[in-house]
Order: sequence, then structure tokens, then C-alpha cells
Amino acid sequence: MLHNTEICDDGIADEWAIRCEFWRAEADKSGGKRRVRERNSRPLILTGHGTSLRIENGALSIKQGFTHYPQKAEQFRFFRGDLNLPRIIMLLDGSGSISFDVLNWLGEQGVALARIQWGGEPAVFASGAGFVGNPEKLRWQYETQAHEQFRLEFGRKLICEKLRNSITTLETRVPDTASRERSVAKANEALAQLQSATLDNMSDIRAIEGESAARYFSAWAGIEMQWTAARRYPVPDDWRSYRSRSSILTGKKAKNWKASHPINAMLNYAYAVRVAQLQVEAVADGFDPFAGIMHHSRPDFPAYAYDLIEPERPKVDAAILGFAQGRKFSGADFVLRKDGVCRLSPQLARAVAALV
Repeated sequence: MLHNTEICDDGIADEWAIRCEFWRAEADKSGGKRRVRERNSRPLILTGHGTSLRIENGALSIKQGFTHYPQKAEQFRFFRGDLNLPRIIMLLDGSGSISFDVLNWLGEQGVALARIQWGGEPAVFASGAGFVGNPEKLRWQYETQAHEQFRLEFGRKLICEKLRNSITTLETRVPDTASRERSVAKANEALAQLQSATLDNMSDIRAIEGESAARYFSAWAGIEMQWTAARRYPVPDDWRSYRSRSSILTGKKAKNWKASHPINAMLNYAYAVRVAQLQVEAVADGFDPFAGIMHHSRPDFPAYAYDLIEPERPKVDAAILGFAQGRKFSGADFVLRKDGVCRLSPQLARAVAALV
């Protein structure tokens, strides 16, 4: 289902196609120039239905999926050792096919493959580097994980960096209001507290960081999004300005999943993309992505990648805030599920993924 209502009007269908094409062009514009003989560092982002990856005459042949009609067919061909070959291929939901030969080819060429599900949950299929751990890095990782004081120092360092980055995001992306000033002051207070306090357990760090985070997101309240085609595709009044990071759909306890606002939906998706990238990078660097230090390890959770994203979150926030405030959106850019959860259209998701 593409929309929150059935497509029974040509105007609605046209609006979906127009917006998909708009965001497709936005995603394709991202990225800078490369030097001669420099390997491509940009991920290849694929989305839509009918995506295909296969090996033809020794080369990797890729067909981009379709998200709207009409849509120009996009195809890519990469040869072994090709400097244009991306280091990571990201599949954003959708559907399609891939062969075992492709997985072998990607592993041989050191290309990682990751999938981000529609709800923003990352699932890394394969790392091109494989998991060949670096003994020294693994020893550091496991020793730090096992020693409580080492864990606390690692967590302190991560959150101090996160707080510094939060201050930068507040000062550069959030309107200059009394609420922003209070948020910056709270972040500085938390930073000083973390740097000087004697920490007994990780809960102490989380409590300090949590109080600052609450004030940080409160400074976002009232940030407005601009909308177009509102008569043909109206949006809920709650979408016009930002309310809070927690969703109104998660009951009495505030949680960030089940996004009920477009900015939160974009944040969730962008965080998922960054986690997938960090997981791939951790493996390539010789670390165990599941051996968390600040976050507890469990078999189905890349805890170390979630450690690494902590100081990155404010950078992702800055990218999303700049994106959300610098464009006009349409209701066709989002899917409103029957339970009120807000999701991104496929091509908007691709544009968001390209930001991070």
C-alpha cells in the first residue's frame, strides 16, 4: 500500500509520482567529487520493487527497483577492481532478487551489503571484509567490556563527545530561543558533571545524559515544516510543527519508536542507516560488532555499533533538521498507517539515507 488512503484519484497518483521523482533527483545530487584513482566512498542506495543484483560475464549487474510510474529504469554495472564500486550497497526495504554468486563476488571485492527495513530497523546481510578480527583490537574490546571501570571511562568519553556535538547542533540548527539557551546550558552542565564526577555504574552516565537529552529535544519544539499540495493531499495538523522526540503512540511511557511525526520518522531512518554503516566499518576495522561496551551484548543486537553511534546522533540530527527546514514537503512523501505511525515514501527514504 502506497498511501494512507486507496489511490482512487489521478491527482493523488500523480502527486506520488511527482514527489518520488523529486526525491530521486535529490538523492542523486548528493556527494562530492572524487580524486583521480580514489575509490568511491559513497554507498549505492537501492529501493523499490523489482531490485535485481546478479553476475553477468564476471561483472556485477544491478537494476534499481521501481517506486512510481513513470520512472526511468536505472542500471549499474561494476567490474572487478572498479574504482566506482561502492564500499557498501544499501537496500531500503522493497523487493527483488539476489544470487549466491553476488554474495561471493561482493565478498571478493570487499563490498558490504546492508538492508534497512521499512520501519527503520537495520539488518546487515554480509560484510565484504568478512569477520576477520584484529587480535589487538578484539583484546582491547573484550577487556574493556569485562572491566567495569574501563566500561565507565569508555561510556564517559562517548557521552562527553555526544554532548559537545549536541551543543553544536543546537547552536547551528535550532532557532535562537530561551529554550535553546537552557538546552545549551544543560548540556554544558552535564558535560562538566561527567568530566568531574566519580561514576559508580553506567546508570550514572545514562541519568546525566538522559536529563540533557530531554532538554535538548525540548528546544526543537515548534520547529516548523513547510508543506505543498496541501489541498490535494492534506496532512495532520500535528505534522506542521515539531512536538517532541517521543511518539504519542507508545502509551504512557515515552518511547521513540512508532514515529507519529515526519521529523521523528526521518530521524529513526537516518539513525538506522548510520548504525548499519558503523557495523560494517567495525567489522572492516577488525572489531566484534556484537560485543558492546556501553550497551549490553546479545546475539541479535550489534551493541558495539550502537556504542559508536552515540556521539554521531547529534550529527545525524543536524543533517535531518537542515533537510527538514530547507524544503517543502507533500503528504505524498509519507505513508500514514492505519495505527497512526508515519513512514517515509521509498524515494524520500533514499534521499534521507544519502544524507548520512
